[in-house]
Order: sequence, then structure tokens, then C-alpha cells
Amino acid sequence: MSSLKKGQDYTGKVIKSIYPNKGIVECEGERIVVKNVLEGQTVNFRLSKIRNGRHEGKLVEVLDRSPLETQEPFCPHFELCGGCTYQRLTYDALLNLKADQVKNILDEAIAGKYEYEFMGIAASPNEKAYRNKMEFSFGDSCKDGELTLGLHKAGSFYDILQITDCKITNDDYNTIIRFTIDLCRKWNLTYCHKMSHEGFLRHLLIRRAATTGEILVNLVTTSQWDNKDSLQTEESFLKEFTEGLQNLNLNGNIVGILHSINDDPADAVKADKIIVLTGKDFFFEEILGQIFKITTFSFFQTNSFGAEVLYKIVRDFIGDTKDKNVFDLYSGTGTIAQILAPVAKSVTGVEIVPEAVESAKMNAALNLLSNCEFICGDVLKVLDEIKIKPDLIVLDPPREGIHPKALTKIINYGVDRIVYVSCKPTSLARDLEVFNENGYHVVKAKCCDMFPWTVHVETVVELSRQ
Repeated sequence: MSSLKKGQDYTGKVIKSIYPNKGIVECEGERIVVKNVLEGQTVNFRLSKIRNGRHEGKLVEVLDRSPLETQEPFCPHFELCGGCTYQRLTYDALLNLKADQVKNILDEAIAGKYEYEFMGIAASPNEKAYRNKMEFSFGDSCKDGELTLGLHKAGSFYDILQITDCKITNDDYNTIIRFTIDLCRKWNLTYCHKMSHEGFLRHLLIRRAATTGEILVNLVTTSQWDNKDSLQTEESFLKEFTEGLQNLNLNGNIVGILHSINDDPADAVKADKIIVLTGKDFFFEEILGQIFKITTFSFFQTNSFGAEVLYKIVRDFIGDTKDKNVFDLYSGTGTIAQILAPVAKSVTGVEIVPEAVESAKMNAALNLLSNCEFICGDVLKVLDEIKIKPDLIVLDPPREGIHPKALTKIINYGVDRIVYVSCKPTSLARDLEVFNENGYHVVKAKCCDMFPWTVHVETVVELSRQ
């Protein structure tokens, strides 16, 4: 029986890093899972849970750094903001850490039943300034504090950290943020409180095309303009906001400034109404020779150049598609489908989000692709309605993986090969166990680092029917 007691503080050594951003700490003969630690660290932790022999703890303090932590963080917001986690590692060390974590997960799912080729991890072409989209929140950094615009503090639902110099975005983002928060403070505007749902400011959404530098800026507010001064109208504020943005000295070029109104109580970045203050509400991005129209709310991979690397891996794993009918399930805006379409007989994409399906259809038309069909609906239901049978299936499900009943329908097609793209390796591992039980084996797997310095990683797996 364990001698450790819940609620007590202990000291131990992190003997292994596990996905995502967790570690196994050895202490008094027990192994405790603790978040936000790294292999090689000595940590002080508080035991928070004991259940069925499993121990979990909460980090109190890092007493000794890991030998892997060989560089100083390059971002002034590191450890305060909840975004980047691994800035004390070199990029090569980070890549090795992510690859090892994914391989351990895959090995456990396969459980030594057969061998497969693990092809390591592909690096992001850009280690910094790689994000093409960011959503910033208005709030305060402490209760009743000064208005802030930035990202949630690590582990906090309410507190918003003022961002001035984010390193995973182009510096244009930082310039736009600084201008926006200064203007909103000047106008004495309030933010929309999560509990009372009162206030005006909600979010600032910025998108920047990696290939052209074109920028969309979208200010998201409620309909509750709250400045009581009759001379300070919402229209005059938005006019100053628009003119000020246009006069900023930026590396890129603002092509559209938008105002979105959102009165939904949920803290989600969306709009009941979108008003174009100036310019247009889209720009174009190019991936592997295909053109994609990106609007302010449309889904698109947030690392454009990293997406090219990811989709090259997918294309290589898929191989020959000549005279084949391909299913692209959970197709999003149809990026994979459109990359495959020029060398396939037909591609059928299925996606549950209507806006994504409309974007996919529009982009297919832009690229003059006539052999793509995009269907809006739940994969679980749509598969019963599609008449055509696939020769090859590509899966790119959301983080939670594939619904078990949908997984059964996919397996029942009996295709020779399936390519699975996953943004959460633990969900992938769960689905792989079902594939293995039904005669599909992993042939090869490769990771892609789409999100440098964070815990996230993409994994591509080729499955073959035995």
C-alpha cells in the first residue's frame, strides 16, 4: 500500500516525459503522473489524486532543471501565457521529444504484434513567426484591473495576459495589438464579462497570408456600445480604428478590416453579423500549387508552410491514386481532397461544418477541379447515403478521433489502404487498436511539427489490410 498521502507535498525526479506535457515522477517507490514537467527535472509536487493505484500530482516548483533545458526562453511571455511550453529546449531536442512521445504511444497501441516503420518527425520550415491566424481576447490581468488584449494566462479561465511581443507570429500581429489596446483604453471601452455578459469588446482576430503578407483584421464585439458620451459614438470609434490600422507601419498589407457582432453568451470567436469596414473579407493562400480562399472565420491550417510539409507526407503515404475513387473523411475545407484530385479518378469529401464545406466547394472551383464532391454531414450518417465505393480512404478526424460506429463503417469498406492524419496521438492510438483487431496493420508512421514550442504534433499513419 502506498505511503503517499493526498494533499501532501513531495519531491521526486521526472524519469520520463509523456504526451501531452506530462511526466512520470518517481518518489518513495511510487510513480506519479504530473503535468507541466520534463524528463530529468527534480520537482516539488502536491499529490492530488489516488485512484485504482494510479497517482497524480500537481506541480508546485521545479527545483532542478532538466539536462535538456539548455537555452533561455526567447519570448517575454513564456510561462505566463498558456501557449508555448518548450522554449528552454533547442528545436532539435524538441523534435526528438515529440517523436519519442508519439512512437511510445504507437508502440503501446500495436503491443508488439507486428513491426512497422517509424520515420521520425519532419520539422516546421519556420520555427518562429509561423502562425497565420491568432485569436486574442479582451479582459484584464487581474480582477478589476486595466483593460488588456492578449491570451489567457496559463491555467486561468478569466485572466488575460497583455501580449506585446509574441514570437510565434509575425511582428505585424504585435504592432496591431499594441495599436488596438491603446485605442480601446483611450476610449475607455469595457470588455464583455464572462459571467454577466455585459460589456463591448470580445476578441481581436488577425489572419496573415504566409505567401503574400495580406492581412485581415476582425474586431469582435457585442452590440452593447457602452460609452455614454454622446460625442463618442460607436461609428466614430470604428472610423478611428480603421484609419489607425491603415496608417500602421507593417511588413505586410492590410487588405480587409472587419467588425463582427457576437452576442452569444458562449466564449467562442464567432459572429452573428459581419460588417466589412474597409477592403475585403478574404485573401488567397497557396499550398502545393493549389489556391485557397481564406475568410476571417474559415478553417485552414494555422502553419501554412508547415501544412505543405504535412500534405507532402500524406501524398507520399497515399501513393498512386490513378483511376481510384478516394474518400476524404473529416475533410475540413478540402485541402487534402484538392491536392489529390488532379491525380485521382474522383475524390469525395465529407465534413460536418457547413462553412467548411462551402469553402471547399469554392476552392475546388477556383482550382478548376471537376472531380471533387463535398458533402455536408456527419460521417457516421453520410456513409450510409453515398453510392460510390472507395478504393482508398483518407481520415483527418478532430482531436477526439473517430466515432466507434463510424469506424466500423469505414473498416467495412474493406479498402486495401487507409491513411490516417491525427492531431492527437492518444486518440489515434485508441482507433488503431480497433483497426488492428479488424486486420489493418500500421505500415509506416511519420510525425510533423506544425506547432513549434508547443505540446502539439501531427502524425500520419499508413494502414494496410492484411
